[in-house]
Amino acid sequence: MRLIQGHGRYASDWNMAGQLFAAVLRSPHAAARIVRIDTAAALNAPGVRAVLTHADAEQAGFKSIVGGVALKDRNGQPMKKPHYPVLAKDQVAYVGQAVAFVVAESATAAQDATELIEVEYEEQPAVVEFADAVAPGAPRVHQDIEGNVAYVHEHGDAAAVEAAFARAHRTTRLKVDSQRLVCNPMEPRACLAAFDAATGRYTLHAPSQGLIGARTHIEQITGLPAKDVDLIVEDVGGSFGIRGTPYPEYFMAMLAARTLGKPVKWVGSRSDTFLSDYHGRALALCGEVALDETGRFLAFRWTDEINLGAYAGPFGAFIGTQNVSITSHGVYAVPAVYVRSTLAYTNTTPISAYRGAGRPDIAYAIERLVDQAAFEHGFDPLELRRRNFITPAQMPFKTATGPTYDSGDFPAVMEHALKASDWAGFPARRKESEARGRLRGIGLASYLEAAGAGTFNKDQTAARVGDDGRITIFCMAGGSGQGHETTFVGVFADELGVEQGVIEYRASDLAAADLIGNGTGGSRTAAGQGSAFKALARALIEKARPLASALLGGEADYADGRFSAGGKSVGLIDLARKMARGADGRHPLDCEAEASSPATFPNGCHVAEVEIDPDTGVTDIIRYTSIDDLGNVLQPMLVEGQVHGGVAQGWGQVFGEHAVYDRESGQFLTASFMDYAMPRADWLKGTFTRESHPVPTATNLMGAKGVGESGCSGSLPALMNALMSAVRPLGVKDLQMPVTPVVMWRTLNQTARKAA
Repeated sequence: MRLIQGHGRYASDWNMAGQLFAAVLRSPHAAARIVRIDTAAALNAPGVRAVLTHADAEQAGFKSIVGGVALKDRNGQPMKKPHYPVLAKDQVAYVGQAVAFVVAESATAAQDATELIEVEYEEQPAVVEFADAVAPGAPRVHQDIEGNVAYVHEHGDAAAVEAAFARAHRTTRLKVDSQRLVCNPMEPRACLAAFDAATGRYTLHAPSQGLIGARTHIEQITGLPAKDVDLIVEDVGGSFGIRGTPYPEYFMAMLAARTLGKPVKWVGSRSDTFLSDYHGRALALCGEVALDETGRFLAFRWTDEINLGAYAGPFGAFIGTQNVSITSHGVYAVPAVYVRSTLAYTNTTPISAYRGAGRPDIAYAIERLVDQAAFEHGFDPLELRRRNFITPAQMPFKTATGPTYDSGDFPAVMEHALKASDWAGFPARRKESEARGRLRGIGLASYLEAAGAGTFNKDQTAARVGDDGRITIFCMAGGSGQGHETTFVGVFADELGVEQGVIEYRASDLAAADLIGNGTGGSRTAAGQGSAFKALARALIEKARPLASALLGGEADYADGRFSAGGKSVGLIDLARKMARGADGRHPLDCEAEASSPATFPNGCHVAEVEIDPDTGVTDIIRYTSIDDLGNVLQPMLVEGQVHGGVAQGWGQVFGEHAVYDRESGQFLTASFMDYAMPRADWLKGTFTRESHPVPTATNLMGAKGVGESGCSGSLPALMNALMSAVRPLGVKDLQMPVTPVVMWRTLNQTARKAA
């Protein structure tokens, strides 16, 4: 309600008395040696208080920005990770890399002064495509990393897969690109830093998905003890994974605040978002499937190419290693799977997690591959799936890649989707479209993704009771649009049997409740923190029970928010009001709880139906059907919104979004909304049907599986399979995202010319 009423507090809303303002000078080159930096003119500009460069960051002891994976390759070698400076030192490695930090008495003065800084660059050859980066003799992004290869990840049983392909009756191979994307949350990044010289403590306001992880990164990079940084995270206007860790501007604002003795505020522009927020996706997946004579899958083999960008971003390397590997056979009972991913550096913005962080990409690749195998070898795509699904009778199912699926009914979910989408009626609808000169296609995708994994093996929660009986509940997972305040208050109030109006939720407040726990990410909060809040409600009841028993004169039973004994009763909230605080200031009902929640496996079946105008290449989504097994659904309306949002992001990737660099110069060609297409509501010309098919998990107290990534995971393959369904009869062999109108128009015309 407070957000609807305009009472939110986002990072750029915070201000402090006497604050100064900052702006960042960014590199105009993709690859260049920094010969010299002259800041004299900028320092003498009106209102300028400081111009900080790498020398200042180095003197402050700032270390490399944290990133990469701790894994070792088959030869026992760790990932090669170049030093990622807070401000560029001797070289710049991508357009938009931060070079200098200007602080002035106004934001305008700071921005104007950046243009007075003289930087002499010596341009170097750049590589922006994976293939160019790993080609023999390619220019090195970092001189100490030969071939630009950071790491080669292998997962699965290569020998078993090789044997399966050797005896296979049929095989199919398909390579798909999941193109680089700009994440574009509604709220651009911002921060406000202050330093208290008397205590040596910092205050930092910034957007973040997880307080504990962000404080840990600040400690690792600045060398400051986490206890000396009061990181305040309130409302966050979108995140999608890229707000999981701090950015260079935050550290420089902290340094400037200490140096100048004044609070320092930096508010990024949309251009800063395009250039310097971590990008998403940027990988290509080449899949092969081996089938026996009946169409049973014998093995999957994946050879993946991961474009990391110029440095090892916080979670970029996880995408092409663990996240792609763990669900690399999806919903199918594949006996053998092998994944080989090569991670390479290029002169582009580093990548990190973005809504699904590899799981939508592998789901996309699997479902495209299954469809391709069906059409290559004469199978009905539905029957081929039915023949290879993991069945409920096989649950729990130990996969060839390691995880164990605890629950799910993949065949029933697909049948639900077929009925809800009126799959059987499609031929008649296609004929109607053909009569109007349109191409119509239908596509299906049975996706699965891994959710719920976290840095900590448990999530802690706390309840603090006021003298008026109102209860404030705490955890470390702050929302960025998911509706945590509604969900967690609902879980806690329902378990207690009290009205939600007496409960207030607050996140990331270590001063009120010093807790550990995971941030918001990986679709884990309903399962993880939801379970911890359910445990907290139970702990509160048990803490109150002896107090109620003493008041009522007998062993008290609890139901519907009230304790009862001997014909008398007292409400929990009334009991709380009667209790006096202890000498330590705590209320007798203040309590803490925790819960451990392992990974879950949300899944579903999405069906897309599209219509294409061959004269313009414009595609309309005529019907979209989403049937999802998300376990128990806690807040149906919020789940509806999460699925719709994820599906829409899938539309964006399929039909328009693409971060493009010039292959020769490394210049970023799509660095504004003038050149970068975002998903549009009017792409959907028909109906959107979303229904749940829950198969609750027993691995957490809520029975929930997560929802955040499901929309993307299902929509990418469903839409692309629908597009292929529409154009395959004309002889089109392949399509790659994004299928913009001009791409579709050219494809149809080129295919027609070849057929003529």
